[in-house]
Amino acid sequence: MTGSSTAERLPRLLALVPYLVSRPGVAVAEVAADFGVTEQQVRRDLELLWMCGLPGYGPGDLIDLSFSGDTVTVVYDAGMRKPLRLTGQEATSLQVALRALSETPGIVDTDAVRRALTKIENAAGRAHPAGMVVDLDERPDRVPAEVEETVERAVRQRAALRIRYYTASRDAITERTVDPLRLVLLEGRRYLEAWCRRAEGMRLFRMDRVDEAEPLEEHACPPAEARTTDLSGGPFRPSPEQPRVELELGPRARWVAEYYPVDELTELPNGRTRVVLRYSDRAWVVRLVLGLGGRGRIVSPEDLAGEVRSRAEEALELARHLPST
Repeated sequence: MTGSSTAERLPRLLALVPYLVSRPGVAVAEVAADFGVTEQQVRRDLELLWMCGLPGYGPGDLIDLSFSGDTVTVVYDAGMRKPLRLTGQEATSLQVALRALSETPGIVDTDAVRRALTKIENAAGRAHPAGMVVDLDERPDRVPAEVEETVERAVRQRAALRIRYYTASRDAITERTVDPLRLVLLEGRRYLEAWCRRAEGMRLFRMDRVDEAEPLEEHACPPAEARTTDLSGGPFRPSPEQPRVELELGPRARWVAEYYPVDELTELPNGRTRVVLRYSDRAWVVRLVLGLGGRGRIVSPEDLAGEVRSRAEEALELARHLPST
């Protein structure tokens, strides 16, 4: 099959970016086999994608692809994860199209189609007559160019790095010396996998949380036991030994259930959701729930819920004594 006609090529181009985002470093031969076309056709498709992007079409708006030998990785997806604003009629049409697509034989990733359909249906149920917002990525953060260039160079040259890193689970900024092993793309975000000399273990560092990166005049020297991690299940790896928290989430906080791995998920009336997830740091849970701004609450354990209430009451008391402007 050539797959070069417009009728065949357009659906393939629309499917290629999410396919590549979920498979960083995939071989071109594997892409060709999955889409049922030749490698030459895949390369022509990638060349066309390279020239697609947001209006304005500057270097920061176009889809950016990275090639290493016979593999390809999406470096920047040109806003394909930004919220889509749809009218009710558009949403209905999209639901019909997605249902037909999910039942079409030969679709590469039917699970992705069904997940997209679920998002559309959930948003449609909450939509105002004027339209709806379907948010595919709660926080589309960008990596500073100088940080990205420094880290990429260190990975290529096998050089040690000193980084200034924000750890969200502890709400703390630390300086670390790391031995880079690789860069990976997971769920639309880039991560540096490296041996952390401070923690004396392998760590994943989210690139958009690296404030500064400074190359050191020494080679990376991870110990013999350092091994890259199997990330097929995603970047988060909860342990059965970790404590559990039960949360009740409103419709606008449902992203928590999609962003973090959960042990249990129960659909409740009025678009609410109850989830059970594991955590390693109580302070992280407290900040997460406070950040939801009333769109979610802790069901159990009670002592953790009490800590959130106390922190919220302290904040309200401080706010009452702030000078008016």
